[in-house]
Amino acid sequence: MLRNFTLYVEKDYQTMSQKAAEIFAAAVNLAPTGAYGFATGSTPIGMYEALIKMHKCNKVNLSAITAFNLDEYYPISASDPQSYQYYMRKNLFDAVNLPPANTHIPSGEAKNPLAECIAYDEKIAAAGGINTQILGIGNNGHIGFNEPDKGLMATTCYIPLAEATIDANARFFASAKDIPRHALTMGMHSIMMARQIILLASGEGKADILNKALRGPITTNVPASLLQLHHDVIIVADQPAASLLN
Repeated sequence: MLRNFTLYVEKDYQTMSQKAAEIFAAAVNLAPTGAYGFATGSTPIGMYEALIKMHKCNKVNLSAITAFNLDEYYPISASDPQSYQYYMRKNLFDAVNLPPANTHIPSGEAKNPLAECIAYDEKIAAAGGINTQILGIGNNGHIGFNEPDKGLMATTCYIPLAEATIDANARFFASAKDIPRHALTMGMHSIMMARQIILLASGEGKADILNKALRGPITTNVPASLLQLHHDVIIVADQPAASLLN
């Protein structure tokens, strides 16, 4: 049984990305000046490409939204090509004319990361909360940088990265010494307070963890399983990622 989920299974990555973009665009069209949450990584890129095309065709206007990103490496410069600041500008924000003042990403350059986390949650609250939050799912079940553990932080927090996550991200960095070992990430409560969540999953490598997250026990050892407690989660997956869901 899939608890409070709406599941879309698309034939491949391209159609999955298009479907996710259409769902997100529909939410924005209902609240074009609302706050929306974004994720990074390889999975959302196709969705962002589709949103850019829709924006240019006047099917959605993304230039007036307020954007909040899930996370950022720490420490890292905003100009570093591996930073999520750089990722979001390159893959979405600059292409839809979203003013920098409307984009919020935890600062990987903050002198006091703990104070940065508190300030970030205050910004989300001041914006009225997040309407729709985009999520990916890590191979170990992490969402944002909320890693499997005996307990999870509720609010935006400064955390060490799991070795599995560091290993998965190693391909993006020139050498092992360049890979950040910490991150700033929205906590589980921050994520769960979004009114709607869109979870993306692509590829056979995500099939087992997606099945555990959606149909297994709710446990902090699989952080994505906590989404079973949310009232409105839309899963958009391609057939390989959904192959174990039957």
